[in-house]
Amino acid sequence: MKRCLTVLLAAALIFSAGAAPAATPENMLVMAWQFDDIITLDPAEIFEFSGAEYAGNAYDRLIGYDVDNVEDIYGLAAESWTVGEDGKTYTFKVRKGMTFASGNPVTAEDAAFSLQRTVILNKSPGFILTQFGFTPENVRDKIRAVDAHTLVFETDKAYAPTFVLYCLTSTVGSVVDKKEVMKHEQDGDMGHAWLRTNYAGSGPFALNTWKASELLMLDANPDYWDGAPTMKRVIIRHIPEPATQRLLLEKGDIDIARNLGPDQIQGLEGNQDIKIHSAPKGGLFYLGLNQKHPALSKPRVRQAFKYLVDYQSMADSILNGAMVVHQAFLPKGFLGALLDQPFTYDPEKAKSLLAEAGYPDGLTVSMDTRNNFPTIDMAQAIQSSFAKGGVKIEILPMDGKQALTKYRARNHEVYIGRWGPDYQDPHTNADTFASNPDNSDDASAKPLAWRNAWDIPEMTKKTRAAVMERDPEKRARMYQELQKEHQERSPFVIMFQDIEVAAERKNVENFILGPSFDSNFYRSVTK
Repeated sequence: MKRCLTVLLAAALIFSAGAAPAATPENMLVMAWQFDDIITLDPAEIFEFSGAEYAGNAYDRLIGYDVDNVEDIYGLAAESWTVGEDGKTYTFKVRKGMTFASGNPVTAEDAAFSLQRTVILNKSPGFILTQFGFTPENVRDKIRAVDAHTLVFETDKAYAPTFVLYCLTSTVGSVVDKKEVMKHEQDGDMGHAWLRTNYAGSGPFALNTWKASELLMLDANPDYWDGAPTMKRVIIRHIPEPATQRLLLEKGDIDIARNLGPDQIQGLEGNQDIKIHSAPKGGLFYLGLNQKHPALSKPRVRQAFKYLVDYQSMADSILNGAMVVHQAFLPKGFLGALLDQPFTYDPEKAKSLLAEAGYPDGLTVSMDTRNNFPTIDMAQAIQSSFAKGGVKIEILPMDGKQALTKYRARNHEVYIGRWGPDYQDPHTNADTFASNPDNSDDASAKPLAWRNAWDIPEMTKKTRAAVMERDPEKRARMYQELQKEHQERSPFVIMFQDIEVAAERKNVENFILGPSFDSNFYRSVTK
């Protein structure tokens, strides 16, 4: 009853958009953000941008990296580690003195259980671990606690160590409370049904309330091993309209607006109470063309689509300051990133390619589009530019969960999407854009190439070879060649790389916008 009253009072405090302007409480951070893509709160299942940001603030992972220097990998739940002479055996020392929100101590058994259940449940992010040879049958032997504070992680091959370590900085490296989770196990689900909407972590913040597409409330962990956050509570309101976010920010009803467009940001110029905070991100916006579609499976149709996006015009107008043109699957800043931009807007060239493919009168396709900024605005611009090349696009707007569910079932024609790296190694994007080991509908691995039904056995082999290469310079060249081939052949129209922009009240300090979608951190915020 007390908790319900707390939630109601907090909601009353921050939802009074019509009340007189007043600053938010000094020890509370209030954000407006569109987070309708959150499907689950279980770190073994989270594979969406907003959910991963939640996990990054609510769970300790084994290791992390410096957001200003990603080469600097350091310990979180694991304070140190060693790599055996065989190149396959990683031994982690789990930090002593840590506790979960339940009060249970954090142990190596919890860390082993967390990784094991990711493999056994085999949800969307499971491949991050199964790519190291782990299976439901062998994972308890290969990932194991040898004592209360020693974890052994044994891979099938001697990969480059940084590749393995970067994978453990991702959401699947989150340590969950085994005792608490297994108290809620149902029918052998390892607590999955319960953890989808509940919390069992040790991070700087703990879950208070989640109401889908409405409210996410986190409470500070006063006993956090690395120091309690200054903000006692973080309240995130689901506000999809950029204009509403701007209004709330100007009135002082929120501290940070996360989804403002260029028009709103320009409108804030000269407002001494607001500052703009931006940072480059690894996210890419792209079009995915389903190869089950008879027209989209034709190579010249795929090429034509790449000449029908008015890249620079979009970057200079609706995306002004929020993205830069980028046309390869590795974001700038990654080892081997290709910065070539071979495609420009050329409707006549596109018409010629379509005619060669057997479509002299053009064609009509549908495009699944998340109904948010900037996606819907981009979709409308693409609809207009494609029309001049003879391609009619029917926009199908939907919320984030609907769009992702349909896309993951391979039921789209064209999908406009955003992809963010799961970890800071080039294999993260190569493995999803340029690898598809099994194109069958019931495949266990379902990368983006699979979602678009692109069957590429030879490119898959090249991707596997690149991840095993230990010489960084040679490895970088391998990825550049892969990207050039991908630009020429793939059913992906890669368009832009993210620049994340947040508008903040002038008293807000130390909100961290990291290079990845799961490295935006609230812990250091002060007001």
